[in-house]
Amino acid sequence: MLSSLFRKKSLARAGQAPDTDATTALSRHLGVRDLTAMGIAAIIGAGIFSTIGNASANGGPAVVLLFVFTAVACGFSAMAYAEFASRIPLSGSAYTYSYVVFGELVAWVIGWALIMEYAIGNIAVAISWSDYFTSLLRMIEIPSLNIHGIHLPEYLCMDYLSAYHAYHDNLREFQLGLVKNQAVLDGIAAWQQAPGSGNFKLIMDAPALCIVTLITYLVYRGIRESKKAGNLMVAIKLAVVLLVIIAGGFFVDPGNWSPFAPNGMGGVLKGISAVFFAYIGFDALSTTAEECRDPQRDLPKGMLYSILICTVLYVLIALVLTGMVPYSKLAVGDPLAFAFESVNLRWLSGIISVSAVVAMASVLLVFQLGQPRIWMSMSRDGLLPKKFSTIHPKYRTPSFATVVTGFVVAVPALFLNLTAVTDLCSIGTLFAFVLVCAGVLVLEKREDAPAPRFKIPYANAGIWYPLVFAAVACSLFFTRKEACKDFFLSRKLLAPAEYVANLSPQKSFELLKKCQDENLIPIAFFSHADVLSDWLNSLSYSRQTQVMLYMNGGTEQGLYHSGWEVFRHLIPMWIFLLASIAFLYLSVRYRLSMIPLTGLLSCLYMMSELGISNWIGFSLWVAAGLLIYFSYGYRHSLLSVK
Repeated sequence: MLSSLFRKKSLARAGQAPDTDATTALSRHLGVRDLTAMGIAAIIGAGIFSTIGNASANGGPAVVLLFVFTAVACGFSAMAYAEFASRIPLSGSAYTYSYVVFGELVAWVIGWALIMEYAIGNIAVAISWSDYFTSLLRMIEIPSLNIHGIHLPEYLCMDYLSAYHAYHDNLREFQLGLVKNQAVLDGIAAWQQAPGSGNFKLIMDAPALCIVTLITYLVYRGIRESKKAGNLMVAIKLAVVLLVIIAGGFFVDPGNWSPFAPNGMGGVLKGISAVFFAYIGFDALSTTAEECRDPQRDLPKGMLYSILICTVLYVLIALVLTGMVPYSKLAVGDPLAFAFESVNLRWLSGIISVSAVVAMASVLLVFQLGQPRIWMSMSRDGLLPKKFSTIHPKYRTPSFATVVTGFVVAVPALFLNLTAVTDLCSIGTLFAFVLVCAGVLVLEKREDAPAPRFKIPYANAGIWYPLVFAAVACSLFFTRKEACKDFFLSRKLLAPAEYVANLSPQKSFELLKKCQDENLIPIAFFSHADVLSDWLNSLSYSRQTQVMLYMNGGTEQGLYHSGWEVFRHLIPMWIFLLASIAFLYLSVRYRLSMIPLTGLLSCLYMMSELGISNWIGFSLWVAAGLLIYFSYGYRHSLLSVK
């Protein structure tokens, strides 16, 4: 049974174009320009309109370096996707590639992970789109028609759970007039105004339903209609981005770029997760392989062109943004609109808000296009019921899978607030990236692999990776010595506020005086424990450890958390470290290719940064998928032994 779990598709068959039978073939309408536009549509979404603000506030103008670094890391993964696409011109993305290289069980796991990625991601995008759209409606001013903002009832633009918790968790404070948070006030209003009785209230996110229905209809009607709509939205989005860059350039104050990295590289790297996830989306292009006119040529170009274009735009936007407004003021939800309001260009702020709505709709379109093609590919292989691979006789789209996808996204978006679990979307994406990069490393060693139209340039990792590994290890040892020591000892330094709060008044006074006498703290902080805590927080980790150790009389007792609660949060980083060491041996032993290896390790590092709770959530999702596989897919697989 073990060998049958890892049965593989034939490389020779996978390297051929799929059948063109009238009942199974998809329509081929996509060229390089269309694929590039789809990549831009997927990549430039809410990220450039929101997360760029917090990343800039943490890193200052040096955040542009993070965009470049992240583009390179994503580019390595994109090159791996591109090589696979040029070898295997089939729909299914990482699922299909894993089926060829690693076998059926791994393919099922990654296919199941991609379903989670697209579904949860689209639910979150639909909810976010609804928030932007309702905000935009409230901005509409037509005095001649006596219209001063269009206000939808709160119970029709909010999910049930948010309203329920806002009302039941804050009712007493609300009655006393103590609630100030606008989101909580909106939730209470939605609950009070909604029709129904008791806990049965008609509360739903109607705009989210409308946008998902519209996008699903476009995807159902055909790839040509989706292409036209996507190209139009991308044109609008790019026009606004270029307008922002050009108009904002006139208000740039070069003085705002100094200091360039006010919080050092630590501040820059705080935004790495937000910036990294602003790039994902290009992988959805590989699900459209069977709708490309020449997938082996066009898919690699479309992926790489879209990342290159988006990187240039991201860097320019970041430079303009940090030049217009001091970086410290950019920690807002709508940084672009905020920047132009600060220079009294409110009309452009309104245009940016419209563009944000269009941008998120285009992201929804691309991912709603990709998800049913994953279902279709798994169904073709027998791992899901055949109904999911049904092709509409007129529109040439996977019709049933598209409709199911619409329900899977629309229904939860109506009633649930899933923005808190978007990291699950990210970990599924990164897992796919890791497997695709690993697949390229394996495929390069197989003599029966079909010749690619695009091949990743080879650099011997057996030479380069040990040098990079040694350089990184030395850098961490000399610049992060205390943090490395704590990692290997599975301990965590107490937060300054926690340490200071645990001190008795007498002990606090003695330690503060001792530190002041030794010039460890400014005299202005003397006897102000809360200010002392803030000052400790501003120090580097090594300096913070040194000062707190001195304050503690030179002993480490009581300065650290330890035990299982600390260690379990380090498990993802241990996985990354052990994998890095294992690949150090493999790169020398098998002379692996450096570029896909770098892509694999950078994505695995990003997975380790997502935290143990996301790994647990992802593991539970995989476990549910394995239950379905062993109860249905294993027995119905086309590769099953007759």
